[in-house]
Amino acid sequence: MRSEEIITKALAQVGDDRYKLTLMVAKRAEQLSSGAQPLIENTSKMKYSDIAIMEIAEGKITLDGISESK
Repeated sequence: MRSEEIITKALAQVGDDRYKLTLMVAKRAEQLSSGAQPLIENTSKMKYSDIAIMEIAEGKITLDGISESK
């Protein structure tokens, strides 16, 4: 899937709110860099932010889930 398609899907998951998407990606990428396990497969060559966007696009995480796990 192309990056534009992934971002469009992720935006749809958060109600087309770019600010919310940015916040979610930043928080999830921070969790991943601190040792959290990715919720998607085949992440060996991906950056933390790319993993976070994919997880959001696939509906695997929500803003509530990110905030509570801290």
